[in-house]
Amino acid sequence: MEKTPLYDALTSFAAQNPLRMHMPGHKGKPLPGLDHLAAIDFTELPPTGNLFEGGGAIGEAERLWAEVFHMDSCLFLTGGSTQGMLTALTLACQPGDRVLLDRGSHRSAYNALALLDLKPVYLDRPWLARAGVAGPVSPERVEELLDLHPEIKTLCITSPNYYGVLSDLPALAALMHRRGGILVVDGAHGAHLPFLGNYGLSAADLLVASAHKTLPAPGQSALLLTNGAFSHADLRRAGSVYGSSSPSYAMMAALDLCRAHMLEGGAEAYRRTVEEVARLRQLFPSLTEQDALLDPARLVVCSPDGYAAQEALEGRNVWPEMADGGHVVFIPTCADGPEDFVRLEEALSKVALGPCPGYPPPPPPPEGVLTPRQALFAPRRTLPLAEAEGLVAACQVAPYPPGIPVVAPGERLDKKSIAYLKQIGYNTLEEVSVAACV
Repeated sequence: MEKTPLYDALTSFAAQNPLRMHMPGHKGKPLPGLDHLAAIDFTELPPTGNLFEGGGAIGEAERLWAEVFHMDSCLFLTGGSTQGMLTALTLACQPGDRVLLDRGSHRSAYNALALLDLKPVYLDRPWLARAGVAGPVSPERVEELLDLHPEIKTLCITSPNYYGVLSDLPALAALMHRRGGILVVDGAHGAHLPFLGNYGLSAADLLVASAHKTLPAPGQSALLLTNGAFSHADLRRAGSVYGSSSPSYAMMAALDLCRAHMLEGGAEAYRRTVEEVARLRQLFPSLTEQDALLDPARLVVCSPDGYAAQEALEGRNVWPEMADGGHVVFIPTCADGPEDFVRLEEALSKVALGPCPGYPPPPPPPEGVLTPRQALFAPRRTLPLAEAEGLVAACQVAPYPPGIPVVAPGERLDKKSIAYLKQIGYNTLEEVSVAACV
């Protein structure tokens, strides 16, 4: 048989029965109804329909998802939330517009800035000193920045973020609507929230949600929803710019089956997961509702050395989503059963946990020299961060924590930024890309 190195590596790892406390949300367990994947993997034919033409069975399946989110329209995405964010900002902005952007946005939002030549005004978040993470978006801070930049008509934020911190979406939407603007929400980590209660996601004018991150759905399957600010035809038109003209029917079918599964018992399983997470938050040092409004299913434990805790857990075949210097992040979902939580609790009891070390908030953003578009497409070279002072970043320098770019594309690496990175233990020997033309 010919060599299959990737397949062999994946099957070998799966055979070790790892406890998968990371995305995708199915956790390696059978996906509902997809036992015979090849049989339903079609192309655009009269019986199967066309994602970007609308209507038919695909359109009906999308409509049912829109009902789950209490939104007006939904577009299936087979290019993940990255496709969704590019599409959303294409709809929300005209090329060259100024946009108010959550500084802690996913890199897809930064890439959208470059592709659409958008001019960002960065929105900072309050720093939660005890928790060592950035807090929810402040409507007061948004209003303050909009007063300074009244031409801005689009606010783009992330909620929930990687640590599960939720922002007040209805308040932010109301603020933007009073000013004739719209709210775009990267809710990639919140696809499960409509099955757990009302978390205000339907307040967004455009909402992106990654089914594959927190629901039993395959990688890259995601959703773009609107509450009526845009038509389904608008979603299809813009989505087709960034999506394959041959989207996977198996992935779209998986989204359809995932919704049905959640309504037929998956939601109840998720509520049991929330109970387990609440119990573990009580047993181990964790981010809790005392810190901020949190996704009830996200588990973030605290440690004096999150990286060491992660390494110790992986040594016990328990694989978190990620770690930083003071936290370990887990993504429990409805696919995790009682035996999985027993394994997780036992492993957590064997590693060093405790208060998060005191992290200072990131410094003010350094000087912007190039636009995101200029930075992304400039000739570049790569060198150690310690040698990059005075040069202009062609990429994000975004350690965890804070999960916020200390230096964004187009900004000059200055003494304060490099000193901060050293202070929080970021690897200052790490290579970064800098624009060679400045």
